[in-house]
Amino acid sequence: MALRLGDTAPDFTADTTDGPIRFHEWIGDSWAVLFSHPKDFTPVCTTELGYVAKCKPEFDSRGVKVIGLSVDKTDSHSKWAEDIKETQGTALNFPIIADPDHKISELYDMIHPEISDVFTVRSVFVIGPDKKVKLMITYPASTGRNFDEILRVIDSLQLTAQYSVATPVNWKDGEDVIIVPSLSDEAAKEKFPAGWKAPKPYLRITPQPNKSKDAAAKSAQ
Repeated sequence: MALRLGDTAPDFTADTTDGPIRFHEWIGDSWAVLFSHPKDFTPVCTTELGYVAKCKPEFDSRGVKVIGLSVDKTDSHSKWAEDIKETQGTALNFPIIADPDHKISELYDMIHPEISDVFTVRSVFVIGPDKKVKLMITYPASTGRNFDEILRVIDSLQLTAQYSVATPVNWKDGEDVIIVPSLSDEAAKEKFPAGWKAPKPYLRITPQPNKSKDAAAKSAQ
């Protein structure tokens, strides 16, 4: 059965550029991003891994660990890292999983036979501290990923995991959010002391709760 949102992310052991890991143990109490790339020494992947290395402090500040994967071996990853540093201006600062036998790729359905029987597509999985899959995105091999969007989604996932809100279209951290429909007006008055605007009864718009200490304290109760 294919992996679905809310499923437990499959655990595995693997060699990486930072040494051997057991995936769930490596995640620990953090959030994690697991992303695959088709092959080492390829152009789009080189730009992607360089960008993730540059913005790793953004992931760190959110308590998110990042790990890459391809079907190449660890020594290939290490050699490729030299090219990434040279061309992208940033050294790799996160591990890359070696998956030459495709076992992990198949666990996560990263190989699409219509494209290739060997190479992984550009898959992204965001995994919570509970080891559940919170987000899955698959890009075609010809399209580089937007990791700024992945950071935006992580902001939403972390916010909505803590508060009774959802985030509207194109939302960014700090902007207004939506009170979830399952929360009654009476309960919402307790959780959202800043109040809300309601252009429709089911559309209650309120300031982001964790940007106000008083509102955050009540919203998290």
